[in-house]
Amino acid sequence: MGAIHDQAMQYVYQQVLQRVLERMTQGQRASLQLLIQRLLVIAGGLECIGGLKVMLVHTGSQDSTQSLAFLRAAQLTLAARSPGTFTLRIATARHSDMPTVVLSNIERAFAALVVHDDPRIELLMLEDGQVRAFDARQPICRSQQQADRHAVLMAGHLTGGDGRMALGHRHYLDLADLHRLGAAWNGGVDVLISGAPGRERKRFMATALRMMRAVGVPRVRPVEAFPRALFEVVAGIRDEYRMPRPQDSTAEAKGFDTRQRMPRFIAIDDLTYDPACGHGRLLAELLRFEHDPWAFGFPRCEVGNPLLRVHLAGLRREFIEDGSYQDSLDLYLQRSEAGMQDQGVPAVLREDLLGPWREAEDLQQVRRLAGDFASQAWGVSEAQWVCLLFAPIVEQGRRLEDFLRRCHPGMLVALPYLHKALQGQPATDPVMQWLTGTTGLPMETLRALYRRSPLVGPAR
Repeated sequence: MGAIHDQAMQYVYQQVLQRVLERMTQGQRASLQLLIQRLLVIAGGLECIGGLKVMLVHTGSQDSTQSLAFLRAAQLTLAARSPGTFTLRIATARHSDMPTVVLSNIERAFAALVVHDDPRIELLMLEDGQVRAFDARQPICRSQQQADRHAVLMAGHLTGGDGRMALGHRHYLDLADLHRLGAAWNGGVDVLISGAPGRERKRFMATALRMMRAVGVPRVRPVEAFPRALFEVVAGIRDEYRMPRPQDSTAEAKGFDTRQRMPRFIAIDDLTYDPACGHGRLLAELLRFEHDPWAFGFPRCEVGNPLLRVHLAGLRREFIEDGSYQDSLDLYLQRSEAGMQDQGVPAVLREDLLGPWREAEDLQQVRRLAGDFASQAWGVSEAQWVCLLFAPIVEQGRRLEDFLRRCHPGMLVALPYLHKALQGQPATDPVMQWLTGTTGLPMETLRALYRRSPLVGPAR
């Protein structure tokens, strides 16, 4: 029975390889051979390829999905030529605010490439600070939700109300952790693969370095020392962003064991992307990749849930910039349309993605959709988002009076008592309940924030 099963699976893998190759352009098939040659050189030849361990961090993006298809094709091509092939480790992260379309793209790609039961494939995910076997059916655990909620709210206050950083900084740190922990898991890997465009990688490191400078972490290695520089940057930044948090939040993530050999980093975006056809038929037909309609209004390298970014921009426009939520959405649609045109998205697809939101009554649903999503993912209310945008707690509550005057005028009479509570002096339960309910953060964390200055200047 075992031999029959193995023969059947070999036939399935041959079919997978054939389907991938059929949807590649001639240039992409040539690039696939170049990728295979790179891996053979690193392994030390065809006879050593079976001992090579390669890791790809799969984010669900177009680039990482395309890279996954190329690596799977390279793996199966080598298996057809020799008794052995390299082991492919695919690592992804589960976030409580991950858009459904992203998780669906990951699952469809895994299914199309038949990676689940192949012993040459290791499927991992980072959840709750731990590396685990990938299981899309497993719901996000409560401790992960609490850790995500705490990280988002903390980042918003520590960056002076920068909504983009509030939603994005955790993804930058978690992406670095995914590389670091995934590469160290179970004996480590030999090669880290990235399919992200060069400008995206540079922006990622530039953002990490800005965060590092903001928290005063010394730069000990050049950026070119990737991935070691990335691992060291994230470790230092996490220490500064780490604040008192609920006891049931995520466990501490262990660092990279310096006794292990640092994996080699290889970028393959020059091989996977064909300028003549973009990502082409491979994504559309075989992997059934779907676009997130909310992502087009932002640069490709922006991270964090795009619907929530739209929502926070609307709230900032209404509560801080004296505009309207609707105006912000109209501006987003214009920017999104221009972004799609720049990326060469066909007019029919642009209409499919943006058409449902062009009417005013449809746009009015965005606020409800985003609010419901944030409530389900983290239990964060609109009032708590608005509080985050004002960042009224940091710098000894410098903007607390302004926040109360604008959003909670009835609490102005309690301003002295709020300051006393934040300073750690005795306070009544109603005062502390108002502070924790309005911010979404526990008193221990609020008192720590009260003593801190913003790590990044306020986004006003």
